[in-house]
Amino acid sequence: MTIEHQHGVLLRIAYNGALFHGMARQQNLRTIAGELNGAIAAIDAHASLVRQVSRTDAGVHAVQQVVAFDTTKKVTSRGWVLGLTKHLSREISVTSASTVPVGFDPRDFVASKTYRYRILQSQVRDPFLDRRAWRLGERLNHAAMKAEAAELVGRHDFAAFRSVGDKRIDTWRCLTRISLDQDPSDNRVIWWTFEGQSFLMHMIRIIVGTLVDVGRGKTAPGVCARALTSCCRRDLGVTAPAAGLYLQRVELKEEGADRWPRVDDSSSVT
Repeated sequence: MTIEHQHGVLLRIAYNGALFHGMARQQNLRTIAGELNGAIAAIDAHASLVRQVSRTDAGVHAVQQVVAFDTTKKVTSRGWVLGLTKHLSREISVTSASTVPVGFDPRDFVASKTYRYRILQSQVRDPFLDRRAWRLGERLNHAAMKAEAAELVGRHDFAAFRSVGDKRIDTWRCLTRISLDQDPSDNRVIWWTFEGQSFLMHMIRIIVGTLVDVGRGKTAPGVCARALTSCCRRDLGVTAPAAGLYLQRVELKEEGADRWPRVDDSSSVT
């Protein structure tokens, strides 16, 4: 298809990632991108593959993921939202669509990303939170965890806080916010919130796992500050399970035109 007949589409999507092998396409595995590409192809067989803002891992959820693709079909933003919904499973929802230039890559326009991590403090299982939270049988020292987390706010070399599969040379990142909050609707549940522009592979899960180790007294306070200096993964605690992690919100410097629906009601998790 010739470029003069193309235009770009920006989608905001939400999904329960429990049954998927992550966001990015993988051969012979069920992924969010694979499902989206199939749904888009059902409307436009010549559309490009989706370009996602974040490669969430297997089992990770999203309240607001962002993808873009190119198409020659003259479909309204409303048409894309409603049309794609017919071709997607219940685990994936298109929450809005807008028009962007051809080749628009949302990764180039990220102003900030917000992730949240849900922890269920309970000795018994909750079927409504199964694969949607990390269940811990013991109580946690919230004050100790908050003090430890405060050491990570700001710009640091987070080389110790990444998976061995992350081969990026630049490991400096800036966390503008880390907070711990009680779920107002469930006193068993706490939320960690992390805000920054970019993150390393498994960075949040390693931070949460380490904070939990401090909170349950398995690791001495000061571990995060030591790891920032040593840049050694072995100085930190466990990697928290994927099930509790949510890509909560993505703020873009360019949101596109003709967005539908105009009001975004996908910024909260229940």
